[in-house]
Amino acid sequence: YCAGQFFFEYLVVVSLKKMPDGRYEPKITYQFPKRENLLKGQKEEEERLLQAIPLFCFPDGNNWAPVTEFPSETFSFVLTNVDGSRKIGYCRRLLPSGRGVRLPEVFCIISCLGCFGLFSKILDEVEKRRQISMAVIYPFMQGLRESPFPAPGKTVTIKSFIPESGTELIELTRPVDAHLEHVEFQALLQRLSPHLILHIFASAVLERRLIFLAEELSVLSQCIHAVAALLYPFTWAHTYIPVVPECLLDTVCCPTPFMVGIQMRHLERVLDQPMEEALIVDLCEGRIIRAVGDEEEILPIKLQNEMLTSLNRHNNNNTSEQVNALVSEAFVQFFVRMVGHYASHIKWSKNGSGTFQERAFCKAITSKTNRKFVKKFVKTNMFSLFIEEAEKSRIPQEVYFQQKITEYHEQKKHRR
Repeated sequence: YCAGQFFFEYLVVVSLKKMPDGRYEPKITYQFPKRENLLKGQKEEEERLLQAIPLFCFPDGNNWAPVTEFPSETFSFVLTNVDGSRKIGYCRRLLPSGRGVRLPEVFCIISCLGCFGLFSKILDEVEKRRQISMAVIYPFMQGLRESPFPAPGKTVTIKSFIPESGTELIELTRPVDAHLEHVEFQALLQRLSPHLILHIFASAVLERRLIFLAEELSVLSQCIHAVAALLYPFTWAHTYIPVVPECLLDTVCCPTPFMVGIQMRHLERVLDQPMEEALIVDLCEGRIIRAVGDEEEILPIKLQNEMLTSLNRHNNNNTSEQVNALVSEAFVQFFVRMVGHYASHIKWSKNGSGTFQERAFCKAITSKTNRKFVKKFVKTNMFSLFIEEAEKSRIPQEVYFQQKITEYHEQKKHRR
């Protein structure tokens, strides 16, 4: 994401409205900013977006009842546009301050920027202001909207006035390593053994169908974002719904690849669907409910063991940054060793366009087991998209991945 972009497109509040039949339906009750003078196409896109948001803010259906206590929770969802671009909804579900029974509401920030730590901090500020009054949220969001999104490692300071407390300065800092800013690997390691994480990774790498189950929306969204991040420098390009609303449960009947999160209460309904082969993961019990059966054999065994050793190094004293670095390193190294030689198999023409030589690329792999895996991997959508980008320019897209490839070759030279 380029620094200097808008932090967000919209802040909406979604509340539960009682319908004549006694059920509650989520509706947008506040939207900032209100967009004027939109062109016809933009207006249609905005309407589609605003129609979808309430469903994802209350994906758990319409059976609500007013309560006196409700622990606030943070989760996120992803909406994919017709052109394949994605918008992220960062949500905080909370109980408005007051007395007596009331219904939870959701504050949802829509942004095309993936930076969970940063938006979680923004939602903390929104929640703090909500306890005072809705009126103090607006100036804070206005200040945020006028601030440019910082570059990696940089900080942006937002001035914000709160009645009784005066002017506050809020600092928002982006992590230096931008490819890890939207992920929390600890969530995954707390719920699944390294062994199972590798099974899931193997399925994701071959673009299969993956279903994750948990009751809490925060667990689902954190774990699914973490699984998608294991694929770096590649990007999951298929259906991707970290939290599936109840009315869209038949998504699991799709014949195409998908990665979805479903609340545990719908398990029976999911298992009853006429589904193609899929990997079903229970994040509550840390087990696999249904598998294809060959997950153990997809990744080359030698590399699989090295990755297991790396993942087992993690312990409970590590900070989340340390865990992120450790886990990311293990999976990036896997891709460095498997496909890190891709650039030397792009043939450049005089007019500056590149053509990838797939056969020569596969042939260059000396290990038989590695070659067997790569021959399957080159057929995936994520590999094709990665290569398409690489053929456009001699300047590599994923700088961090490139850096790791260079380091690996340097170490190899030294060993010789």
